[in-house]
Amino acid sequence: MKRWVQSDDGSYTAYSPQYDEHYHSTKDGALNESLKKHIEPAFEIHAKKDHLRLIDICFGLGFNTLLSLYWRDTYYPDTTLEIYSPELDGELVASLVDFPYPEIFEPYRNIITDIATLGGYEDERTQITVDIIDARVAMRALEGEWDVCYQDAFSPQTNPILWTREYFADIARLIGEDGIVTTYSTALSTRLALYENGFNVYLNSGERYRNATIASRRILERYEKVDMEHKIKCNPNAQSLRDENQDF
Repeated sequence: MKRWVQSDDGSYTAYSPQYDEHYHSTKDGALNESLKKHIEPAFEIHAKKDHLRLIDICFGLGFNTLLSLYWRDTYYPDTTLEIYSPELDGELVASLVDFPYPEIFEPYRNIITDIATLGGYEDERTQITVDIIDARVAMRALEGEWDVCYQDAFSPQTNPILWTREYFADIARLIGEDGIVTTYSTALSTRLALYENGFNVYLNSGERYRNATIASRRILERYEKVDMEHKIKCNPNAQSLRDENQDF
């Protein structure tokens, strides 16, 4: 059974007994973490795009998807959004009609209800699909070119199958030449898996949140690039996580 937990920015998250983790950093704050580690960089990097295609791994409480709507409506009203999000826990998604969301999500209550009851939402500016499915299966089946992947699964320590080199190979297949992956993880194993799949790796840092990672096909001038060759030289025994070492 999930229980709601108030995080340090006042917004609520939830605790998962299965993974023994919260869905967000309680220290950074649920809303603040989503904004700083995913939404702000994604929209800034793709500010000139008229249509943005987002993969949200995994849907969870829906903060990344809902905050993407809010950020688009507030700062990029002419941008259309297409969001695809796998989520294994169908009971969690169905329960979100009763979740104590931040006030800024109140205009999206009808969207939350449609996602919880119908598995998605669509209008002339927005298409959201939430699939109750294993994310590994979903990423192998998904087609097309996508602009952003919010890599926001439970941690590599507790959910390693969503952080392996092979998993990120599936993500790399879907991300376009100007696409990015955003994640809270700064683990060397995560960065190695991204680097081994052809991404440049960048540090996402700032005030009021802990360091995060952005991986990009192209050079990002605004962010500090992580010298992965130096990291490898200094950590010769470091390895990315591999499927062969995980229990599926």
